[in-house]
Amino acid sequence: MLHQHVSGSGPAHVFLHGWGMHSGVWQALIEPLTATKHVALLDLPGHGHSAMCADYSLENLAHAVEQSLPTTPVTLVGWSLGGMVALMLALTSPARVRQLILVGTSPQFVADNHWPHAMSAATLCAFAEQLRENHRATLERFLALQVMGCPDGRRTLTQLKAALSAAPTPDPQALTQGLAILRERSLLSQLGDVHVPVTIIHGERDTLVPLAGAKAMAARLQNARLHILRGAGHAPFISHAEQFRSLLEAGFDD
Repeated sequence: MLHQHVSGSGPAHVFLHGWGMHSGVWQALIEPLTATKHVALLDLPGHGHSAMCADYSLENLAHAVEQSLPTTPVTLVGWSLGGMVALMLALTSPARVRQLILVGTSPQFVADNHWPHAMSAATLCAFAEQLRENHRATLERFLALQVMGCPDGRRTLTQLKAALSAAPTPDPQALTQGLAILRERSLLSQLGDVHVPVTIIHGERDTLVPLAGAKAMAARLQNARLHILRGAGHAPFISHAEQFRSLLEAGFDD
């Protein structure tokens, strides 16, 4: 079972964080929700207070999340890598998922001829090399990339760094193998097999997952709505918290 923080009652809303972070990144956002919602914040394996798993594959991350879910179908809120895990769970165990809310998420994080809406492989390879030298400094550089080009980037970066420091440093193997998932895995060909409703909330200025990718993903999903937060980057739930929370609650009430 993954480490989780649970509050409130009613149908479950489960939050999955991104690469290198932990469940505490959602804490300020969800506090107003817990009076009326059942909210669970999960630490992915090797992150926060969750133990590392033996085989760090996308399938096993999804399985670890599934083992930590209640028996009734849930709303999965996934950010970045957490969104890719949520997509995988909707594909492998659709009966466990009521709906998806995807934030800064892509079915493929590296650009190629079929999917130009992503980072270059060289960028992620550079992060992998830097991890071997200093994983803490690499994490902070990754956070800086998430707010690049945003009007309120400095404040958002400060909050991301504070969230990162509020839990143990991720397991180095989780960081390395998590980057490998981002670099090597693609769910592009399976998007048509996602049958649950999907709400996509995306920052207009996201440099890690370009807005064009969110639009293309929405077009390939059977039942998707896209909401664009103007001026936001890769962490809109921090930079545009009130707008994000309004969209989140609207998605929860569907």
